[in-house]
Amino acid sequence: MLTLDFANCLSERVAEHGLDPARLAPGSDLAAAATRLTESLATTRGTGWERWRDLAFGDFRKEHTSAIHELLKQRKPGCEVLVVLGIGGSALGNIALQSALNPGTWNLIPSDQRGGPQLFVLDNVDPTFVGPVLDHCERVGLDKCLFNVVSKSGETAETAAQFMIVRDMLKAKFGAKHADHVVACTDPAKGTMRTICDNEGYATLPVPEGVGGRFSVLSPVGLFSAAMCGIDIEALLDGAAEIDTPCTSPDLAANPAAMLATLLVELAARKGKHTHVLMPYANSLYLLADWFRQLWAESLGKRVNAKGDVVHAGYTPVKALGATDQHSQVQLYREGPNDKVFGLIEVDTFDRDLTVPAGMGVDALQYLEGKSLATLLNAEKRATEYALVESQRPNFTLHMPKVDAHHVGQFLNLWQITTAYAGLMLGIDAYDQPAVETGKQATFGLMGRAGYEEHLEAVNRTLGSSAYRIG
Repeated sequence: MLTLDFANCLSERVAEHGLDPARLAPGSDLAAAATRLTESLATTRGTGWERWRDLAFGDFRKEHTSAIHELLKQRKPGCEVLVVLGIGGSALGNIALQSALNPGTWNLIPSDQRGGPQLFVLDNVDPTFVGPVLDHCERVGLDKCLFNVVSKSGETAETAAQFMIVRDMLKAKFGAKHADHVVACTDPAKGTMRTICDNEGYATLPVPEGVGGRFSVLSPVGLFSAAMCGIDIEALLDGAAEIDTPCTSPDLAANPAAMLATLLVELAARKGKHTHVLMPYANSLYLLADWFRQLWAESLGKRVNAKGDVVHAGYTPVKALGATDQHSQVQLYREGPNDKVFGLIEVDTFDRDLTVPAGMGVDALQYLEGKSLATLLNAEKRATEYALVESQRPNFTLHMPKVDAHHVGQFLNLWQITTAYAGLMLGIDAYDQPAVETGKQATFGLMGRAGYEEHLEAVNRTLGSSAYRIG
């Protein structure tokens, strides 16, 4: 089981920059508050925008996994390249799962040894990024390619533009048969993409009602591409289900999600720690920090609270990588502004290890001889933890027994539940994203979409032409 060590967030370790342990003890104000919030989450679980809480359980889970496994039987044989078209919550989870659970050289492994297709996730519309991937598809042969378009509505500009280009390529090659090379994750009942899929005969998987994009990684949105690439999605969901149990405990000391949210919210409110750094000591987990950044930023960054009061809530999530960023960021982290909380991730056992050989003949390097790289990496983590405490910088460690689907599922669900707690603590709606809509509407206007002329006028009126330009 994933475990949380938060001793370095307490005043006993980091003096006035940490929390008083008494405030977390049974009977304390924070413990009582956590109990109330746990009871509140129990009543709203599985309703509204909290349907994601049930993705790893019962009929909801069976419906999705059965559909995915059936589609794999049809589409995985002969598939050499899988391309996911999506952005934000429709892509970050897919990327994180692939990075965590398949080797970084996955796309370079010969197809007969790989256990699944090459995977490319097109999470931007940069033509120099999209174009070469589509060129690669044509070199491999479009008959060996499958395109997974992920869009609940079908109107997200970036995904729609990519899909229109891909659809044109496929129709030119296969005509009506192009549908055999498309799988869409979209709304099961309504929306532009639903209409397109029904008209074209595309195979579809649901973006479940009440599951927002950033909470969708354990739905078909993230699970289909993972399963195509040989990741054990049942183990992912088992892990998510397992971590859910302690996260329903009314006892703050036994509930890792409630404790994690309490630490981060209180350290911000009482100690001014508004920047939250997530720093895994494992390359495979680095892109999980990307997924965390969207979850934490988009869920908690809100101008108004649930009462409509202007609060400008939220924290700045930052990703870092141990030990790499000890040589690029830790100088700032230890001697710069003391406005951060650091989340370190330590892996107990790696699937593979390498031993440093003896015989170099250099006294200064003799201490490395016979030691493993995993031992060195975890020593680097321990040393950074010590250095942060020495500088009175609060930090916690998530211990992951090993990097596998089960424990990654635990990690994902732990942070999702932690976010739900943090939203309640801040008194905000953790499930909307009104600020994102402004940019979407402005983009529609700039691209000439009918009905958005006023947004184009607003952009031009506000930005105009700048007199403050050099060159």
